Amino acid sequence: MADQYVFHISESYTPATIPMERLAEYMGALAKLLGETANVHFSDVFNASTALRANVDSPAQPKVFARVSAIRAGDAPVDAVRAFEVIDEMLRKDNAYGTLTEGDGGVEGAVIIPFPGKRRPPEPAFGPFKKEGTLDGEVYRIGGKDETKHVGIRDGKREYNLVTSEAVALELRHHAFSGQIRFHGTGTWYRHADGEWELRTFKVKDFDVLDDAPLSEVIDRLRKVPSDLRALSSPVSQLLDDRSGMESRH
Repeated sequence: MADQYVFHISESYTPATIPMERLAEYMGALAKLLGETANVHFSDVFNASTALRANVDSPAQPKVFARVSAIRAGDAPVDAVRAFEVIDEMLRKDNAYGTLTEGDGGVEGAVIIPFPGKRRPPEPAFGPFKKEGTLDGEVYRIGGKDETKHVGIRDGKREYNLVTSEAVALELRHHAFSGQIRFHGTGTWYRHADGEWELRTFKVKDFDVLDDAPLSEVIDRLRKVPSDLRALSSPVSQLLDDRSGMESRH
């Protein structure tokens, strides 16, 4: 039975570049993968890539060996399978792949569990799903040589490429780089296997120019609107009385 296991992260971080928070996340996931957490101890990080070494106390070695063997065979407990999936997804997001080996982590170490990570074939997206909705953003580009015009908008760090008619595009030209606009239309969405939604197209029917004035300015504008309520000593009481009268008539 092995008294050490080494988890290798390939083609991504080195011990000098891996963020401490990310290293802690990998260590936590590896602890769940191996199980027997009271008897599995972190040893060190080494190699040009990043390798985490874990030492297993003698009483727990048979159980850890059985657990990792079951993961490799595909009949492991649910929590072990989940730990494998978490590690593999972390590697994919880090543009890396990995392995779990026995022994001291040298080239002679036998690979027990491979983690495909970035080498994993992309999972299919589900869709398309069409849904009416709105998008907010600032227009920074309008183009297109045919009747369908393309409108580029920014919403913070996100960018979207919208399509619309020539008539709407002509109206939008007056609002380019001039603030936030709310676009109404129909979006085409795809749902990825990891639960993330991706907007592929958005066809604009019409739009509203949003007022980005400060709240204090908006309140000043409202105060300047003519109203008979200004002449009343208690506008709220009058409104409540009017409402009561309307309800009694119904």
